[in-house]
Amino acid sequence: MNYKVLSRKYRPQTFSEIIGQSHIVDTLINSISTKRLAHGYLFSGLRGVGKTTTARVLAKTLNCLNLVDNNPCGKCQNCIEITESRSLDVIELDGASNRGIDEIREIKETVKYPPISSQYKIFIIDEVHMLTKEAFNALLKTLEEPPENVLFILATTDSYKIPDTILSRVLRFDFKKITNKVLSEHMANILDKENIKYDETSLNIIAFKADGSVRDSLSILDRIISYSDEFISHDLVKESLGI
Repeated sequence: MNYKVLSRKYRPQTFSEIIGQSHIVDTLINSISTKRLAHGYLFSGLRGVGKTTTARVLAKTLNCLNLVDNNPCGKCQNCIEITESRSLDVIELDGASNRGIDEIREIKETVKYPPISSQYKIFIIDEVHMLTKEAFNALLKTLEEPPENVLFILATTDSYKIPDTILSRVLRFDFKKITNKVLSEHMANILDKENIKYDETSLNIIAFKADGSVRDSLSILDRIISYSDEFISHDLVKESLGI
């Protein structure tokens, strides 16, 4: 199966491609250029607004062998391996299925070893609020004083479920909802690349329905493209969404 859904096909690979989060992107780029990196980050916000994507781009940027204007080149070995999720130095975990103390103990053991081919060993823990209380407690010391070349990037949709002891040890970034205007422009850009015709009103409806989530907007768009005959019209969108 060669077809990729739009949210995967057009997933941002550099900071310049991330939409609607300029306050976070600018801060991260400045911290990289001035070498003022924290050892732990927390990305919180609504689903589908770019938390995990930003974490991967940050990991790529820090480990890229040929940076271009503080953006990863996308061509070196490290960039390719991180993009394809097979880098041994960027470990991505799902907090929902790796939520116990045993998994955290395994991270604590892995932290002791230096990166294999990169400058940093980076742990990305998605949906970190799903960790158990014991797992959070086991993570505390490692999160507070990790080795010099280790970074933790935690991502969550429910930051209020994370203990204060964890929050005080990380640099927190709150991702905001993407505006309907930005979502519509993003979808229009993608449809132009896909050579699919559309009218602006239809994209505004999809953006409104997505409620600030890039992933939701592209999922709806995928569905409507399958439903349409290579033209996305206002009436077609209303019919497809049952409005």
